[in-house]
Amino acid sequence: MLEVTGIPTFEDIEKVYPSEERLNQGPTVIMECFQNIPCNPCYTACRTGAIKPFEDINHLPTVDHDLCNGCSLCVSNCPGLAIVVLDMTYSEDQALLKIPYEFLPLPEVGQWVKGLDREGKVVCDVKVVKVIDSKALDKTPIISLALDKQYAKVVRNIRLEE
Repeated sequence: MLEVTGIPTFEDIEKVYPSEERLNQGPTVIMECFQNIPCNPCYTACRTGAIKPFEDINHLPTVDHDLCNGCSLCVSNCPGLAIVVLDMTYSEDQALLKIPYEFLPLPEVGQWVKGLDREGKVVCDVKVVKVIDSKALDKTPIISLALDKQYAKVVRNIRLEE
């Protein structure tokens, strides 16, 4: 299905998610990288060793979630925009989702935006809580979003309201 629509299936997504137990321990990376292509910036950016060395540069990344601290260096370095960081411990009823964001203008802290699913459909309203504009370093900006936990595994992008 991914090859036809560009949208991963539920089964594809489940394969890359850490356990619920790990998600409830703090921020961790989610690698939605599904195609074998020559790429490894996530590995070279990871300072904790959570992203394991590649046997072949064409292999998919593997993550040791116990070593991941959710720093998001891999998020800003991924040319495929395939990595997010999810923190289910952000608050009692909200998760924190860090996503790559390449559009202009960048949202502003405190702004409410539309949370979009992998197909680009509006799912919910989300609040921007942090913006890291790393374009000056030739890296992708990272937007941190507070959202209801029920949407944490669904939202993967945002749309600014006009």
